[in-house]
Amino acid sequence: MNTEPFVINIGRQLGSGGRAIGHLLADYFKIAYYDKEILTIAAKESGLCTEIFEKSDERKGFFRSVFGSLFPFLGEGEFYNNQISDESLFRIQSEAIRKAADDHSCIFIGRCADYILRDKPRCVNIFIAADMDDRVRRVCDFDNITPKEAEKKIEAGDKGRADYYNFYSSGTWGAAATYHLCINSSVLGIDETAAYLISFIKKKLQLD
Repeated sequence: MNTEPFVINIGRQLGSGGRAIGHLLADYFKIAYYDKEILTIAAKESGLCTEIFEKSDERKGFFRSVFGSLFPFLGEGEFYNNQISDESLFRIQSEAIRKAADDHSCIFIGRCADYILRDKPRCVNIFIAADMDDRVRRVCDFDNITPKEAEKKIEAGDKGRADYYNFYSSGTWGAAATYHLCINSSVLGIDETAAYLISFIKKKLQLD
């Protein structure tokens, strides 16, 4: 069995259950889980406040849309390379992702982690989709909104993630050729999808 550190990267449609599945994988393999946690780390290491990373999270063009109200979001640290931009925030976040992956086995949710860590040999890149009915139901339950509102949020969320990923990476968000495995969580459900992925990950990384 290969005991070298490894990384699992999960891309996901909004409402597909990707985060829940990620937690199940992290619990099974007993590895660190990074979703929004990586934003806090990036903020701490850069000296910028966490809010500025949260506001721009997986969104391209954030600074162009709020440039006039930028200053309230800044922390006390130095500007990254003396300049704040979408690209500089991406670089800061990328450095935090690489540092965590170099230090220990972990799982990353979104944020182009599969592209950022493309040179790591021990990684598994997964994309999770789901049927629209299931996605709408999850978003309704989580945000306490109507199905119509959930559909709008899903459409906007997927577009934002796709624009972000397609801009910063060399792949295409949600396209099978970009990942090692794409899976529809509606087919097996959250728990069984996680079980299927565990088997796949163990075989690909020779963890058995």
